[in-house]
Amino acid sequence: MNILVLGSGGREHTFAYKIAQSERCENLYVAPGNAGTHDLAKNLNISVNDFEAIKECVLDKEIDMVVVGPEDPLVNGIYNFFQEDEALENVMLIGPSKRGALLEGSKQRAKEFMLQHKIPTAAYQAFTPESLDAGKSFLETLESPYVLKADGLAAGKGVLILKDLDEAKQELENMLAHSKFGAASEKVVIEEFLSGIELSVFVLTDGKNYKILPTAKDYKRIGEGDTGLNTGGMGAISPVPFADKAFMKKIEDRIVIPTVNGLEEENIDYKGFVFIGLIKVGDNPYVIEYNVRMGDPETEVVLPRLKTDLVDLLEATSKQKLDSISLEIDERAAVTIMAVSGGYPEAYEKGKVISGIERIGDSIVFHAGTTYKEGSIVTNGGRVIAVTSLDADYKEAIKKSYQNLEELSFDKMYYRTDIGFDLA
Repeated sequence: MNILVLGSGGREHTFAYKIAQSERCENLYVAPGNAGTHDLAKNLNISVNDFEAIKECVLDKEIDMVVVGPEDPLVNGIYNFFQEDEALENVMLIGPSKRGALLEGSKQRAKEFMLQHKIPTAAYQAFTPESLDAGKSFLETLESPYVLKADGLAAGKGVLILKDLDEAKQELENMLAHSKFGAASEKVVIEEFLSGIELSVFVLTDGKNYKILPTAKDYKRIGEGDTGLNTGGMGAISPVPFADKAFMKKIEDRIVIPTVNGLEEENIDYKGFVFIGLIKVGDNPYVIEYNVRMGDPETEVVLPRLKTDLVDLLEATSKQKLDSISLEIDERAAVTIMAVSGGYPEAYEKGKVISGIERIGDSIVFHAGTTYKEGSIVTNGGRVIAVTSLDADYKEAIKKSYQNLEELSFDKMYYRTDIGFDLA
């Protein structure tokens, strides 16, 4: 089978890493890829949103399966593009239709879906520039802290949690009246703050059947102790130690099953991943958000724990035969820690030479923002490299990743030293 992975981050390197292990994969391509995927596959200089160029590539390389990594092409309708083109309709594309992708593409749509299908989530209201004053009045009815979410895609950075009411009102105005997050904040969802501990549950569904993949917990803030600005993710752990069988049963019954049933009831074409961001409040799970693809850096701890052939799983998803395949999971814990460019998530420099990758032997190195330049691997993004380790004890896995991170170096490299601090 010839397979194309779309994307250039750590998530896509992890997909390539697992797919390359399958005997069923004959030729593997990644577009546009990075320095890590370069060693596993053939990188193609194609944008994930250039559907015509992707079509040309799929036909030229006789691609059988396309795995879509990031959310943008899904929200932009790549699934529909394939379905509506006779030359592409038999290619297996892993990802939801444009309607399905709205669960991530619009916070308001996700909230309406949850209410419709009685899926537990925080109370909310949505506002536009025309209803800015009503939004400020709604904030006055809530208790601190205040949660503001840009309705559209904002690369994981469109959520603000603020303690001060006046600051929350000002930021609402910045989002709606001054386009703080561009088109993403033309509409803003304000919701009640839920206090608890977060986790992520990943589901693979063919629109009818589903498999629950390993749980994970990621660490979004740039600073130690979960302080500072939000990032795309500074590290992750799988499984989540506090998600025991009883709690997972609640998640499955109250959230996963109603979500999959809701997709089917609404006739939404959905053959791909559902990333459910959850919060445990007391002993009960609530949905914070849906994503319509795998998370990053959670993918770097979830997929390495899969023992079932990933290509078999994805093919069964595409053919709506997920019920015919069994899921085998490595019992060991996986931990990934992200090394980032100095200054990230604000301004940072690219092109810094990375050394020490070859010295890492007992962990897996996943490239996130890297490229080749004049024969050297250099930084090419804010999040640069994730180091993943497996061990029976997650604390030992954490230790192993940190030991290996010390082998790596590039100018102004930074990583958090407290991943897993809240699980002890």
